[in-house]
Amino acid sequence: KIKKLNYVPIQPHEIEVTEGIEENLVEYRNIALFGIDTAGTYEGSRSDCIIIASINQNTKEVKLVSVYRDTYLEISKYGLDKVNHAYAYGGAALSMSTLNTNLDLDITEFVTVNFESTKDIIDKMGGVKITVTSAEASQIPGIKSAGTYNLTGEQALAYGRIRKIDSDYARTERMRTVLTEVFNKAKKMSVADLNNVLDKVLPEVYTNITKSDILTLIPQIASYSIVDSKGWPYETKGIMLNGVWYGPPINLEKNVSQLHKELFAQDDYVPTDKVKEISNKIIQKTGYR
Repeated sequence: KIKKLNYVPIQPHEIEVTEGIEENLVEYRNIALFGIDTAGTYEGSRSDCIIIASINQNTKEVKLVSVYRDTYLEISKYGLDKVNHAYAYGGAALSMSTLNTNLDLDITEFVTVNFESTKDIIDKMGGVKITVTSAEASQIPGIKSAGTYNLTGEQALAYGRIRKIDSDYARTERMRTVLTEVFNKAKKMSVADLNNVLDKVLPEVYTNITKSDILTLIPQIASYSIVDSKGWPYETKGIMLNGVWYGPPINLEKNVSQLHKELFAQDDYVPTDKVKEISNKIIQKTGYR
């Protein structure tokens, strides 16, 4: 079935990784998951959903970290901007480079789906069970009150994209909830049912993970478990700059140190000079320390 995937070749030199980071994170496999904001083409879209899936290769534990789409970071050759613009400027390669240089990561693999694909995936799986609040229910078509429902693809996508009732932080949490429920349900499905899902899903997926790597992962998939789910930056504060709303981290160095503590158990992590340099640029531009 793998031939149905849209394979996107990316050369190693196209992805920037700060020197020393790969050796530092050798026990982990970090993969970027992107949800793009169009129902059509792969290129030229903003990544309104950015999730880092960090896999501990020894324990098989997976931690999910959403990077808020308005986060004010440095995009190579474009300067300080919203992190979700990196995908529009240079696709997955530039997005991965941006995450790597700003967060001291070593991401070289990605998977992208558009939001229409999300609906198709969930419908093919027979829906996902999610508990919603009264406020969330008011934003989901066909749902009238709080409770636990088996949401259709359209309903689950509406749930994941809710923005009016709270914040982008809560929105990303809902996105991770949908992803986690899809993953957990897929692990319990029969081979025949998964086969039907793949026929629909794979043509809507873009990735640079090779066929051989995917085949290596398949026998191990039941042993993986999602153990944690958070949003990043941990501390952020909105600001208007030249009429545009941004969400700069306060401050980048501290947020990166905490990320490495929570993802990789690196206590007292000292960010690289590259992160310190970007952190100072953000402080100079925003005044937020």
